[in-house]
Amino acid sequence: MCTPDSPLCYSPLPFRTSPAGPLRRGFSRGFGGVPKGFSGIKHRHNERELAAMRLTIERAALLRALGHVQSVVERRNTIPILSNVLLRAEDGQLSLSATDMDLEIVASVAAQGARKGAATAPAHTLYDIVRKLREGAQIEIESASDKGSLTVRSGRSTFTLACLPPEDYPLMAGGELAHGFTLSATDLKRLIDRTRFAISTEETRYYLNGIFLHAAKSSDLNMLRAVATDGHRLARMEIPLPEGAAGMPGVIVPRKTVTELRKLIDELDQDVAVALSDTKIRFTFGNAVLTSKLIDGTFPDYDRVIPANNDKILEVVCKDFAEAVDRVSTISTEKSRAVKLTIERGNLMLSATSPENGTATEEIEVRYSASPLEIGFNSRYLLDITEQIEGEGARFAMADAASPTVVRDTADGSALYVLMPMRV
Repeated sequence: MCTPDSPLCYSPLPFRTSPAGPLRRGFSRGFGGVPKGFSGIKHRHNERELAAMRLTIERAALLRALGHVQSVVERRNTIPILSNVLLRAEDGQLSLSATDMDLEIVASVAAQGARKGAATAPAHTLYDIVRKLREGAQIEIESASDKGSLTVRSGRSTFTLACLPPEDYPLMAGGELAHGFTLSATDLKRLIDRTRFAISTEETRYYLNGIFLHAAKSSDLNMLRAVATDGHRLARMEIPLPEGAAGMPGVIVPRKTVTELRKLIDELDQDVAVALSDTKIRFTFGNAVLTSKLIDGTFPDYDRVIPANNDKILEVVCKDFAEAVDRVSTISTEKSRAVKLTIERGNLMLSATSPENGTATEEIEVRYSASPLEIGFNSRYLLDITEQIEGEGARFAMADAASPTVVRDTADGSALYVLMPMRV
């Protein structure tokens, strides 16, 4: 169990405090209106630029773009304009923007007969309308001259939506992003997928509420590392440092940004341009741009919790091990989810006991030649880690029943996981 003196139970370390830190979450939830002079947000519209618009667009293209941006919009919002998506038509393109004041997504899509102009519309309502229209439909969108309403037509269907003035829509200020590099979508997916499950959800330690992205050295090689921890487990993934990333500051990318970015690049097979500063990060790819504030805090010195001298080595067939953990954990209590590993030469017995449900045991063959060991883990944490292992085998390096365990994929040394044991 994680205790105050456990290595992974970080005590708060010194960190910077500013409106971009804890206070920024208050703004994202809303204090009744868009704050004047809010850091990083500005209204860069003018009346002439945001005239009434008119265009025709294919349903599939609009639905895809709306799907990307509307997920940023919070369902409950006390700042009305943040419940809307900003639509801007120009030069045969329709751009859609959504923001929660911390994160902004802009997606562009081709449109026919686009008359330059802009409007806002309730994001989730517009998405639901487009989603329910017939496949292959052509959609006409037109804003009223006073920009107080938006009309959506397709076939015999007509929808008129109440709008807020596009001039009031807040856009994230660009600022100078001094560091830039390019990643393949495949590498970016790996950095995210191997670490995001360990992101903390504890708001009081908000500096753990994201992925720590930074340059580091590994065996004298320059690497780009992603690290996440919640104090009970730690995940670290690294790839060769991309050209242009040398000298980049270590940044903490917020959990919501990580989630939205992963959705956007899910089917992407091209490069992603990354630009960042001490306070913001921007990802550009295809027809989409995601810009986000960074968590303003100091990530703990994670190297000190990664043991280097664990000498009890257990190797398992990952699929067999994960299935056994899953079966045995059926008995464990929902609160602890504890599973005990009793390890002897060539054999591993997994067991779980619950006063309400009874007991469960299962044995599997393993590679192990050290002295016998009994150690307990949270079964959910074990399964989260084994889900990230693509190779056939997993390697556990242990010291004793109370010290952190290191887990690796036997076929891939780029990822490393640390897991705190628990009393069982």
